[in-house]
Amino acid sequence: MNENKTKDSKGFAALMRLIRPKQWIKNMFIFVPLFFGGALFHTDALLAGLITFIAYSFAASSIYCFNDIYDVEADRRHPVKCHRPIASGAVSVKQAYGLMFLMFALSMGACSWLDSWKTMGVIAFYWLLNLCYCAKLKQYAIIDVCIVAFGFVLRLLAGGIATQIVLSKWIVLMTFLITLFMSFAKRRDDVLRMEKTGEAPRKNTSRYNLTFINQAITITASVTLVCYIMYTVSPEVIENFHTEYLYLTSVFVLVGLLRYIQIAVVDQKSGDPTKIILRDRITQFIVLAWLLSFLFLIYIE
Repeated sequence: MNENKTKDSKGFAALMRLIRPKQWIKNMFIFVPLFFGGALFHTDALLAGLITFIAYSFAASSIYCFNDIYDVEADRRHPVKCHRPIASGAVSVKQAYGLMFLMFALSMGACSWLDSWKTMGVIAFYWLLNLCYCAKLKQYAIIDVCIVAFGFVLRLLAGGIATQIVLSKWIVLMTFLITLFMSFAKRRDDVLRMEKTGEAPRKNTSRYNLTFINQAITITASVTLVCYIMYTVSPEVIENFHTEYLYLTSVFVLVGLLRYIQIAVVDQKSGDPTKIILRDRITQFIVLAWLLSFLFLIYIE
């Protein structure tokens, strides 16, 4: 009986690893419209944002299942990815397909609580786009990172539509650029691994090199900072928040970008942005300082 309980617990743990709940932190972008829209303490908007977060998280988990199903043979040959649930045999392909469609059904079910077909449409489009990404599009350099970044823009749009908050064009553009920056930093780790081992971690890694990646990181970081400054000094933002001092928070954005570049270039540990956010204390401090300063200026000052 104890053996059955152990098997059940291991099986459940494998299923949880397959849907990757730790990656759900990425879906916090859904709450960005509430934050920048000054609606962070509006109950109805918060509830709509929370439901959208849950729906998007289930859809993302469905994609993680499909990704591991599609890449199972390649993962079995990989020294690290061979421990993934499907590649290791802890979860069968049949079980993974079942979980994949269950997650998507739960996502659409959660969307029905919003009574917003547009939000459901955005999440369904994200799901279809990422099926194409996993099956083919991730093989093409530049297109792959652009799709990843666009996925975060879709999170932003889903949050804005669900909460009925009109998004600033600067926020949309900045979201795309900062996630593109982080995606390039992640690809930098792949290039370094290829140079050390002689094997490309991805099919498109050979289409990148350090010179290109370093320039791409520099460009995207620079344009992201410019977009943020343009946002903070735009007339509509000053009028909306009744403060002219939001530009001061640009200091934290600059320091945050520099810290991330340091992690990518000096520490060479930018392979997993989620781990950086969850584990790097300096990054956490910078984000918290920016958050508190922005909150103070728009809600208290």
